[in-house]
Amino acid sequence: MVAAVIIENLKKSYGSVQAVRDVSLTIQPGEIFGLLGPNGAGKTTAIRCLCTLATPDSGRLEVMGIPVVEQPQRVRQFLGYIAQEIALDKVLTGRELMQLQADLYHMPKKIATQRIEQMIDLLELADWADQKTGRYSGGLKKRLDLALGLLHQPDVLVLDEPTVGLDIETRSAVWRFLRELRAAGTTILLTSHYLEEVDALADRVAIIDQGKVIASGTPSDLKDKIGGDRITLRIREFTTDEEARSVQAMLAQLPFVQNVIINTAQGNSLNLVVERQTDSLAAVQHALKEAGLPIFSIAQARPSLDDVYLAATGRTLMDAELAAVGQRDLKKEKKQAMKGG
Repeated sequence: MVAAVIIENLKKSYGSVQAVRDVSLTIQPGEIFGLLGPNGAGKTTAIRCLCTLATPDSGRLEVMGIPVVEQPQRVRQFLGYIAQEIALDKVLTGRELMQLQADLYHMPKKIATQRIEQMIDLLELADWADQKTGRYSGGLKKRLDLALGLLHQPDVLVLDEPTVGLDIETRSAVWRFLRELRAAGTTILLTSHYLEEVDALADRVAIIDQGKVIASGTPSDLKDKIGGDRITLRIREFTTDEEARSVQAMLAQLPFVQNVIINTAQGNSLNLVVERQTDSLAAVQHALKEAGLPIFSIAQARPSLDDVYLAATGRTLMDAELAAVGQRDLKKEKKQAMKGG
């Protein structure tokens, strides 16, 4: 069976910035595949290369067995792409935009009319299809965006952060719709930095950090590989690096503790991998009390995809997001300073 998507050793730079350093993945027909990672990890660049919107520096990309770089026009016939940013002409109605999309794909008029009505019915747009999109809410715009991406019945649907900015009800509706598409045989590739979204939807997932795939597999397999339960706790700030290492070593000596990670972004946050036993939480609390370290918060849970990311990088996805925001703000300040000078 021909793979729906093949990406091998993809690399892409913008000037001196290596957006994608080395990404490889294979997606089988009829599955939902998730790309999980913080903003700036390279997810969007990778799918833009796949969708013929950016030219890779090197690597092999195929969609339904067709080489992307060599045959971009043919590849587009098999792809539906829905970007993170929704850009709709506010003066056109939803129906007019769908007709314009059908014309761009050279769809026969009769077939286009049928498909537009199907999309209106499928995405519950009947009350809004003939109103200008400038009056649409964020949820309606997302539904129309999905209709536009699906109008030509693509074999592979690519979505970049499909539920960013949506309320919980609309997000749940999008999730249900994507599951229905998969059941009908559509292959779906989605990027997200929402852990629960990838965990709930994806048959398989690749976690990307700094332009590289650091882990891949089914969500269950990835969580099982790192083993044990997770204890997350916060204590007072460490006064020195030596004190932090001392506490880390002390906890690592407990017989049921498999690993201890000090959060690199927040020095008073500790993450422990422990054997699944009922008294581990109490034992950790007792050890820290004996060491004279008050606990501000503590919790025990089964592994999550965030734990997979933490084990591979030494930081949580939230910390990576905050770091990315900080870097963007710093770049803006530098640009403003240069303009001011």
